[in-house]
Amino acid sequence: MTKFSFILVPVCALLFLSACHPSGNSGLQGSDPLVSHIDTTVNPGDDFFHYANGKWFNEHPIPVSEQSNGLWQIIQDTINAQVLGICRKSAAETDAAKGSNKQKIGDFYFSGMDSVSLNQKALADIQDDLARIDAIADLKGIIQEAAYIQQVANSPLFAFWVGQDTKISTKNAVYIFQGGLNLPDRSFYFDTDGRSKTIREKFVSHLANMYALMGYDPVSARQAAENEMKLETALARASRKREDLRDPHKNYNKMTVEKLSALSPDLNWALFFERTGLRNLDSVIVGQPEFLQALNAGLKKFSLQDWKNYLKYQLVNGLANYLDDKTYRESFSFYATTLSGVPEPKPRWKRVVSQTNSSLGELIGQVYIAEYLPAGTKEKLLEIGNAIKSVYAERIRNLDWMSEATKEKALHKLSTVVMKVGYPDTWKDMSSVEVSRGSYVKNVVAVNKWYFNRMIAKYGKPVDRTEWDMFPQTYNAYYNPSNNEIVVPGCNIMVPGFERTMADDAILYAIIGGSTFGHEITHGFDDQGSKFDAAGNLNSWWTPEDSVKFYAKTKMIVKQFDQYVPVDSLHINGELTQGENIADLGGIVMGYEAFKKTRQYKNSEVIAGLTPDQRFFLGYALAWMINQRPEATANQVKSDEHSPAQFRVNGPLSNMPEFYAAFGVKEGDKMWRPDSLRVKIW
Repeated sequence: MTKFSFILVPVCALLFLSACHPSGNSGLQGSDPLVSHIDTTVNPGDDFFHYANGKWFNEHPIPVSEQSNGLWQIIQDTINAQVLGICRKSAAETDAAKGSNKQKIGDFYFSGMDSVSLNQKALADIQDDLARIDAIADLKGIIQEAAYIQQVANSPLFAFWVGQDTKISTKNAVYIFQGGLNLPDRSFYFDTDGRSKTIREKFVSHLANMYALMGYDPVSARQAAENEMKLETALARASRKREDLRDPHKNYNKMTVEKLSALSPDLNWALFFERTGLRNLDSVIVGQPEFLQALNAGLKKFSLQDWKNYLKYQLVNGLANYLDDKTYRESFSFYATTLSGVPEPKPRWKRVVSQTNSSLGELIGQVYIAEYLPAGTKEKLLEIGNAIKSVYAERIRNLDWMSEATKEKALHKLSTVVMKVGYPDTWKDMSSVEVSRGSYVKNVVAVNKWYFNRMIAKYGKPVDRTEWDMFPQTYNAYYNPSNNEIVVPGCNIMVPGFERTMADDAILYAIIGGSTFGHEITHGFDDQGSKFDAAGNLNSWWTPEDSVKFYAKTKMIVKQFDQYVPVDSLHINGELTQGENIADLGGIVMGYEAFKKTRQYKNSEVIAGLTPDQRFFLGYALAWMINQRPEATANQVKSDEHSPAQFRVNGPLSNMPEFYAAFGVKEGDKMWRPDSLRVKIW
């Protein structure tokens, strides 16, 4: 999702009013959604997630074109329908002024919907790129082409970007991290369970099929596929485990360009930087030096033809969604069906709308906020966000394990947290992007180049702290420790089931307060965010004694989540997921404390037969109402920093005595934990 998994964190940021009724999804209409979703055959103390959501899951199976179903899918369908309206309206205006937002949105959408032209062309629109790779005669050509593919399609060899220097947050720096793999994580290359073995076998078959589409004969295609698997396995072996990538100190190795070249001389960094447009580069931040050394050795170990095949796959696979149906379906069969269990592709209009929104979301967002965001969106978000900040300050002041010196710095950091909500005050200038109706893939490439060049242009310039990394119509939120900021896009204003009225505070403070603001603020004080000071610099500001106490508590939550088994025999990786688990626990605690200050809670208002506490905890479960295919869950457990939805509910709630009281959880219930094992951090 993002380049920094520890910066932009996907969370459920659901808010109070839906802007549009989602077509074809009536499951949340009618009676109170909290009550109508309850599965009374489940003991809430055994599995609150399925108790709260089970009836809805039973009545709404996962669509064949999706890897999951639930609240997020309903809201995403609503957003897609809204964006579809913008795309169709723009495409219908064939006389729109060239270069206008309508012309670009309309032509981009039209080019993606023109399946006849796409299938006639097959790979013709990227044939020149493939021919250029075929003509490579030496390693210099490999580096040149890798630089080009980084701009237009994918990240061959390694991950590369320009962004804030984590130790000097006012400056932009160049980052080089391990990468270049086409499976979701290094573990997929080595794990010995049956599912992993099957994935590796199917990956090689997929590679062979892709090479065949590029014109290779069957024997050459299979050989190229097997050699690429060996090449990627070598890169995976040199890659750090995902949990080790969470330590910002260990993954910060600043060095001069001269030292970088000495570390990996065959990578020809001068040529790479020249081809990407970087000028006057003096230093880089290398995440994993040992990976670059292994990559450097691999350039000689594997043949030139192996590397040419690798680059061709990187290019075609990175652009497969925008080419003919055969190429798209081959990519889908592996990355969606094999890895996530999705049987069938989405309808073309959904795929094209999603890509138009992804590529031109900056332009679509300007229309979206005018037509779909309710008045007062920003104000309501800020109201709840500030309530959470206030509660967090109270909690910090009353901590019994933190010293006064660290409390003072923590409160200062909290007070300086910036909340960007709704939509940006200024928009990125995309006037130089040229879009036509002639080629879908060339439109995507043009936009990719624009974003890449914009990123490169940041080097040597001050950091723009007003910039957003999401669109107003992006159903997500994030905390950026380098800016000490929370960003909540406006479309998160939706809660299906409350289309015509505002949800009660129990739901608002569970979802907006807990799953969004509380979660994101906690990221500023989780096992990684706590390493960044108020100015956004990677800087230890805790006393040694406080750090010891803090990490003793985080070890408890690691141990708790290590015990959960979401699918097959796969355990959650508590070390990998601890940042999100800490944020979930902190978020729900802060949301609850803020809710206790509302009129609904103080007046003990009963709604639909539910007490305020019961509605609050059911509202939190509603925020995570996601039913996912087992293949997708297995993929998530092995490669994602987030625990599956069931455990993002049951995990934190099993640490809250208020939840126990609300639903009569007692010893012997599966979620019951003795007080000595309940995690209490913030």
